[in-house]
Amino acid sequence: MTHDQKEPTASYSQSEAPSLKTETAAEPKKRFEDLPPAAQRALLEADERRKQIDAKQDAMPDEINGRGGLEPTRYDDWEIKGLTVDF
Repeated sequence: MTHDQKEPTASYSQSEAPSLKTETAAEPKKRFEDLPPAAQRALLEADERRKQIDAKQDAMPDEINGRGGLEPTRYDDWEIKGLTVDF
């Protein structure tokens, strides 16, 4: 069986084929002012919670011969490497 039509992918080189392009146009970063009010409020609340957690962490005494790293209960739950562990 022979095809008289030219294959559609033959007109592209391997680096020009649309499905093989690795570069994507970077979307412009949204400014805080461009976000909806609910998103702005959520980000401000999360920032305040982070400040409270950091202040609580700084107020704790340093462990002697402890495991090192951040306090695993800093989010009021036991956390190791970003995962919550339930006993």
